[in-house]
Amino acid sequence: MSNLDQNFWDERYRAGQMGWDIGYISPPLKEYIDQLTDKNLRVLIPGGGNSYEAEYLLQQGFTDVTVVDISAEIVKRLQDKHASKGLKAVCEDFFEHEGHYDLVLEQTFFCAIDPSLRLRYVQKMHELLTPSGTLAGLLFNRPFEGGPPFGGTVEEYKGLFEETFDLKRMSPAANSILPRQGFEVFFVASPKGN
Repeated sequence: MSNLDQNFWDERYRAGQMGWDIGYISPPLKEYIDQLTDKNLRVLIPGGGNSYEAEYLLQQGFTDVTVVDISAEIVKRLQDKHASKGLKAVCEDFFEHEGHYDLVLEQTFFCAIDPSLRLRYVQKMHELLTPSGTLAGLLFNRPFEGGPPFGGTVEEYKGLFEETFDLKRMSPAANSILPRQGFEVFFVASPKGN
């Protein structure tokens, strides 16, 4: 699925064809952010799209928030809307991104990349996180026809992550939005031997 490039995503954003975009921060991620006390965490949101999570982080006083997205269209929108509030929005292929982060939030990026890239995703996350860093977010626990989005199972995800990450949690999300109840897992992981 090499067609999932910048042009593909720019067109999707221009046309408003983001079927999984719910228009606000998802309740499981809001609840997770609400329990964080260190507002100086270096936070990355990969494939951030409309980045409701980034907006919420800024509203809560977080000072170092970066969104990386391959779509120039969405990055320009984010820069126009949030740059004055301190958001760093970068138009870049996630797999080329460099930096070190204390927290990476996963919200619909994993499901948007071709499944053949999932092992690279795990390796890149490990590379980007500080030794005490955390990867947290939501994954779809169901199949999809075609894609994106691309689904999967808890067993598949555990197999991908367990070699390089300590999985602190991977369980059904208790507070998913109604259409996703029973179809999302919330996970928290930290890198092994980073």
